[in-house]
Amino acid sequence: MATLSPLLKQATPVLAERGEGVYLYDTEGRRHLDFTAGIGVTNTGHCHPRVVEAAQEQVGKLIHGQYTTVMHEPLLRLTEALGEVLPEGLDSLFYLNSGSEAVEASIRLARHATGRQNIVVFHGSFHGRTMGAAALTTAGTKFRAGIGPLMPGAAIAPFPQAYRYGWSEDEATRFALRELDYLLVTASPASDTAAFVVEPVLGEGGYIPAPPAFLEGLRERADRHGILLIMDEVQTGFGRTGRFWGHQHAAAARPDILVTAKGLASGFPLSAIAAPTALMEKARPGSQGGTYGGNAVACAAALATLRVVQDEDLPGNAARQGARLADGLRKVAADHPAIGDVRGLGLMQASEFTTPDGEPDAGTAQRAHKAAADRGLLLLTCGAYGNVVRMIPALVVTEAQIDDGLALWSAAVADAVG
Repeated sequence: MATLSPLLKQATPVLAERGEGVYLYDTEGRRHLDFTAGIGVTNTGHCHPRVVEAAQEQVGKLIHGQYTTVMHEPLLRLTEALGEVLPEGLDSLFYLNSGSEAVEASIRLARHATGRQNIVVFHGSFHGRTMGAAALTTAGTKFRAGIGPLMPGAAIAPFPQAYRYGWSEDEATRFALRELDYLLVTASPASDTAAFVVEPVLGEGGYIPAPPAFLEGLRERADRHGILLIMDEVQTGFGRTGRFWGHQHAAAARPDILVTAKGLASGFPLSAIAAPTALMEKARPGSQGGTYGGNAVACAAALATLRVVQDEDLPGNAARQGARLADGLRKVAADHPAIGDVRGLGLMQASEFTTPDGEPDAGTAQRAHKAAADRGLLLLTCGAYGNVVRMIPALVVTEAQIDDGLALWSAAVADAVG
């Protein structure tokens, strides 16, 4: 009898049967408050009626129309609709299936467009598990150990992790930009550097928002040296941070290439990169394609997702409920010194557990995570040491559901610290 790979460990013990909004129901009928959203995927909640209706209608008409063989209406309509929300000038799209694929497509385009090899990423980054994306991932050694040699040309610069360094945000930002300048005259010459790739909020690396001054500093250096700025918005996009795109918290941080996935289609596999047409045209023939990219059902679901996000003002709700969640998490932390830091943007919030001397405390984080699941609150951990518990509820979450989650979290932390 076949079984799943033993490496596929569940973060929670739930055997899900159905989902509705911010809730999952298991096979025994128990309801769980889902603050994971499929790792930031179901931004419109589980089985939003408009997304379900769009997918069901499309399944009955055309499931797969391979988009370098034939064209189909859902792909064309989605592309037109995304033009309403993409940053100005990013008017050309290439669709794929996953975030990893989209990241690799973005660096392939950057290398073709610039004729340069090197890609600069930042400590704590997560860009995927495929070979090229793994070479750009530094959120933990588990994503890259034992598979070398990795793709050459990846250079790693510090990310302004203020809490880790014990500095203010301004100090951490000045340090990170200064070290980036140093890297460009030592390890990765600017003339050989094709792109900076950055997450507006570190995801697997610990839910650490990039200070606006840091993203704007990257933009200034990219312009100065002819380097492309790639924003990995796989987890931060589609309203999660309280703006439609995470980089929009920094006014002058315009990307040259934007990568999106996860929340794009409410759970259907779909990702994309967006760039100016003049830049996209520099990709070499045959470098863009794929069997399932731009799937008709996924595109129909994505179009419905986009309309729900707009019509229900989910970025605005994410900002409001995210502020409420952050305030509640800080109150829990004030009662429990084991939580050293609370941080995030919008509905992308995290609590970092540390020992009295400031060292990472994965044990307490894991106990709090398990205690929350036992009480019916589903969460995830992250961070290089596994000592950060993150909350990623669907963007349709209400004040009452935020308060329910905070009550469950407070009790779980009390259980964990004894």
